[in-house]
Amino acid sequence: MKQEPDHYRIIEAVQHYSNATGAPAIFIDDSGQALYCSHENDFCHYCSGLNREMSCSHVHLYGSYQAERFGGKYIFFCPLGVVHWACPITADGIMKGAILGGPVHMVEPEEFLLSELFGKYFSKKSLPRIIELAKKIPVMDTEKVNSLSELLSIVAFHLSDFSWHQYRWEQQQQEQAAAISQHIHRLKEMLETGEEVSTYPIEKERQLLSAIAVGNKSLSQKLLNEILGHIFFSSGNDFGLIRARVLELVVLLSRAVLEGGADIRQIFGLNYQYLNQIQNFQTLDELTPWLSRIMERFTDYVFNLTNVKHKDVILKSIDYIQKNYMKKLTLDEVAAKVYLSPSYFSKIFKEEMNMNFNTFLNRVRIEMSRKLLSDPSISIVDVSHIVGFEDQSYFSKVFKKITGQSPKKYRESRGRE
Repeated sequence: MKQEPDHYRIIEAVQHYSNATGAPAIFIDDSGQALYCSHENDFCHYCSGLNREMSCSHVHLYGSYQAERFGGKYIFFCPLGVVHWACPITADGIMKGAILGGPVHMVEPEEFLLSELFGKYFSKKSLPRIIELAKKIPVMDTEKVNSLSELLSIVAFHLSDFSWHQYRWEQQQQEQAAAISQHIHRLKEMLETGEEVSTYPIEKERQLLSAIAVGNKSLSQKLLNEILGHIFFSSGNDFGLIRARVLELVVLLSRAVLEGGADIRQIFGLNYQYLNQIQNFQTLDELTPWLSRIMERFTDYVFNLTNVKHKDVILKSIDYIQKNYMKKLTLDEVAAKVYLSPSYFSKIFKEEMNMNFNTFLNRVRIEMSRKLLSDPSISIVDVSHIVGFEDQSYFSKVFKKITGQSPKKYRESRGRE
């Protein structure tokens, strides 16, 4: 019997986790919708009210899928630059929901970065209020966030594989079984009336891949049920043959989502996981809903999560830059930290930040140098070296380009234009 996590038990655990740690936490279902929040979040509530396109459910789902992929926990940035950590709750090896901690900051937020980030989504008029709310979000260092995510993963693991909402799961199975049975009955009627029935519905397979490519989940499910009905009808009771055909379908689905722009490493990682699972199934009742879940998961990766993933990657790179700007920092090094090729990282960085990597790095360094220049005991040469410039003349050139003043003039005027 399929199991589902215990809803009320999870909410109780989230309450205890949040009370004990002081960290906000949220419980979501497997579609990303929030079922319980431990804290009122003025920042998120205000931002979502201003921009309806800021979909928290997609962000939460992205983090949860990544946590499932990376062994039970994942720390990530939402598109607005705040940090969350996600831990999946599973039943029978499949994610049925997740608990997320956050939002928090891992470094003290810099106003110029907040303005840069929020300016892409909100009007200038609303920025002061958003920045004010962002600064009220708690700041926790990296070590503490790592510990909180580790603790939450233990809680989520303890909550997995318990029973709740069994009726909902069984109802979905019954609906799918009825649709497949109906298609098998239609095929039998075609044979009885002398119509030709193909050995495999290759045209429906093409339609399925097209439906996935445009994100039509309802049509995808209908076509999948018809294909499964055809496979069951033509394969008789040979479960080994049915399982082999379903395996081929998984490969086809993965190709479709790769063509749709999904991350090849994520899809191959999921394929490895799914290929191991399929060997354990012994009945059609286990196999058919499992395949439907795979189709939904792959579709999510193409349409709902790619944009969130890019923002997470960029914000992780910004976090790394903020912590290491004083060193000799290269695009290749930062790209490696977020597991992307330098060329692809450079492309999405420019798309997300509207400037290239080196321009952004220089802006961070100049912003930090402004604070140091307010201290007359630190020479301008030393300031340039402290913030990561190897050459003072280049530092002065970049500083004037960004601020409109030379470092010396800026110090003398204390930053006044």
